[in-house]
Amino acid sequence: MARIFKSLAGVLLGGSIIGFAQQQPATLESLFSAAQQAQAAGDYVTAANDYQQAAKMRPDMPEIWANLGLMQQEAGNIPAAIEAFQKANRLNPSLYVPSLFLGIDYAHTGKPAEAIPLLSNAERSNPADPQAPLALGRAYISARNYSAAIPKLNRALTLNPKLGTAWFDLGIAQLDQVESDARTISEENKQSPFAGALYAESLMKQARYGEAASLYKTLLDSQPQPPCIRSALGFALIREHDEDGAASVFADERTRHPECGLALLGQARIALDRGDSQQAVNLIKELWPRDHGFFACNAAAILQGLPPDKESAFVTNLTGEASGTLPADLRRALLAAFNSPDECSMQPGIDKSSSTPHRSAEEYYAAGEFAACTRTLQSSPAPSTAAQLRLLAACAFLAGNNESAARAASALRALDPHSLAALYWSIQANERLAFQSLARFQQLDPDSPRSHVLLGDIYQQLERYDDAQAEYQKALSLAPSDPAAMLGLASAYLSNYNPKGAMTLAQNALSRTPDDPELNLIMGQALLNQREYAEAEPYLQKSLNAKPQMLPRIHALIGKAYAETGRTKEAIAELELGASSDEDGHVQYLLARLYRQLGDTKDAQIALQRMETIKKQREARGVKRVEDPDLAPLERSSAQASAP
Repeated sequence: MARIFKSLAGVLLGGSIIGFAQQQPATLESLFSAAQQAQAAGDYVTAANDYQQAAKMRPDMPEIWANLGLMQQEAGNIPAAIEAFQKANRLNPSLYVPSLFLGIDYAHTGKPAEAIPLLSNAERSNPADPQAPLALGRAYISARNYSAAIPKLNRALTLNPKLGTAWFDLGIAQLDQVESDARTISEENKQSPFAGALYAESLMKQARYGEAASLYKTLLDSQPQPPCIRSALGFALIREHDEDGAASVFADERTRHPECGLALLGQARIALDRGDSQQAVNLIKELWPRDHGFFACNAAAILQGLPPDKESAFVTNLTGEASGTLPADLRRALLAAFNSPDECSMQPGIDKSSSTPHRSAEEYYAAGEFAACTRTLQSSPAPSTAAQLRLLAACAFLAGNNESAARAASALRALDPHSLAALYWSIQANERLAFQSLARFQQLDPDSPRSHVLLGDIYQQLERYDDAQAEYQKALSLAPSDPAAMLGLASAYLSNYNPKGAMTLAQNALSRTPDDPELNLIMGQALLNQREYAEAEPYLQKSLNAKPQMLPRIHALIGKAYAETGRTKEAIAELELGASSDEDGHVQYLLARLYRQLGDTKDAQIALQRMETIKKQREARGVKRVEDPDLAPLERSSAQASAP
């Protein structure tokens, strides 16, 4: 806000208003002069008082009210500023500054619906200033209209690519769009192959390879389905050390879907596992001419999970003996993909893959030439049917043209509001775009602990715990005692099955702030994970001073500690307080177990029924599609209790 103010505060203080003042009685001119001097000295309260007096003398002048609002805004008197901007806007709705700041203030005070028309007007009034589309994008985010926010934020960045906060806001809007689309796809058809493929991908990111493989297998014969399902299964099987199974599905993929280059990459990976680097190179060279964008976005899959010695040998080979057998652009693309696996986008000059001329878009797709498919579909006239837009979204995404993929998915959704393919490609493209936007934000402020903490928080929300840990560690390398970074890293350790790491960090942080409720909560959880129930209790008790929305979960954890230390009645009381935090049924299961210990079979059965309801609701949200090992005992117990 301060930067916006400094760039606009003088807009209305020159020109017509000063010229007009010189024709007025000396008192009005002197008020304007005094206000300018006070503003230049940073004395915004005095400047506001001067403009207040001027407004009494000429209440019909919108510029005076606008300047008054600006001074009140900078002085921190937002309600008074809103009132002044409202008066200026009523007198002259075409003035830029009142529309902009009134819109910003409405958005900040939780009124995005009122803010959006004003900010739209401001953008029309001054299309060269990035602050209006930036504020408008933020207002759309507040209104949860992410598809409208994204183009406005992109507009602001077109006007000024160095707006770091705009890159951050854009990344957040894109992630919010991903979350909104994921929620919709799970609500509309959680059993669809598109929903299943997305969840299987999330399982892969969480290193739950066996579960991912099981889920992929259930999708193989479903139609319609996202591309390369078999290859995705193959990579899951590789991570589960089932090399023969992976080899079989990659070969099957090449037969059924020759357009899927992932199968070639999978076979190259198996060749590396078997020590045949030359075969791997040959397969890579076979894929490269098809589509450079697809290659750049997927080549890193070759190295995922590869033993370090084999990875090092292969990369060394690329720059050594094998370098003479590889085209220079292919070698550069491989090394770039290996060094930056998350940076997948259509780079300038990357779309130089060889393609056969005069083919249809469908034929280009079948040949795995996705960039050529995209070009064909984007040529005039623009795609207008659902089938064309589905193909465009797929081809653009597979070619690394994420912006075009997102736009095609949005157009398809507008044409067919229930299109699962539209949601799927929107999720895939916007997730890539979000990480690119956040990476740009970080590049513009690379040495800021705040930027690393913010990115760590986002990675943690996406369950990318290794990436989250890396960001928090970068923040701590810059600010070793940063409390947000220490808390974030301890939390990431805990979520990433490293309770000892979480305990070490939490203890260090607690030596500085022993009563911090969130640090105490992490410490208590880590001790519970270590089955040190009595030791966890004092930390959990201190964590009861946390935010109110966290209390049910804390009570549930205290109930767990009490249950494991033989205090059944106290445990039940705490678990009942924590019941609202039960997302998977484990609290109700524990309650059922405790009620049985007391001989209360009626309440035990009620708890088991609640557990089943929670599980069904969870499945309805698309949260879980495969068996969770942690809930298997609950399911068996419930089935036994329900048996006649």
